[in-house]
Amino acid sequence: MLADAALTVAWQEPVSAFMAARDQDELEDELDAQASSALRDKQLTASIRDVKRRIKRLAQLNKRRAKDGEALGRIEFPTLDRHYVFVQGTSLDVLRKGPGHYPKTSFPGEGGTVAIAGHRTTYGAPFRTIDDLENGEHIILKMPYGELEYKVEKSQVVEPDATWITHRVEGPERLVLSACHPLYSASKRIVVFARLVDARVT
Repeated sequence: MLADAALTVAWQEPVSAFMAARDQDELEDELDAQASSALRDKQLTASIRDVKRRIKRLAQLNKRRAKDGEALGRIEFPTLDRHYVFVQGTSLDVLRKGPGHYPKTSFPGEGGTVAIAGHRTTYGAPFRTIDDLENGEHIILKMPYGELEYKVEKSQVVEPDATWITHRVEGPERLVLSACHPLYSASKRIVVFARLVDARVT
């Protein structure tokens, strides 16, 4: 019990971390299985020459197929040396698999606000170190239809009921990452705000 407690404080809860790692492997397979659908979408949108418009259309097509708990794409933090498959939905069961996309927010590339939540101490603790992200650093979302790069603008600690963080905004697409704060507490939320700086069909 003491060893488990020490691991949880120093790193993350080991039992749920094992379960999350297993789920992440399964989600990787799910993403691979989406390749044929993504290829059809790309063929369908090949006549759209403007990259921004094409990415938006591809995002909309992908969004129609998205189901709660299913893999959507990969989120990468180059400066933190971390990467995870993220899923659709933010229920407790879904977030055990990995970071979860708020269903009422935009899909990456669709415009507006893309919001993703994640655990900091359990189930792989994918967002444990998002408070280490600094302004100007990049976050990459790799979707079946394209790759999108966002630049961190700021971090902010907010109340748990601060739903305004997911509201749609004007201007370049915004990415919002949220997690409980401080570690081992749900009294607040740490939120990272980033803006889309590059997008391409892959």
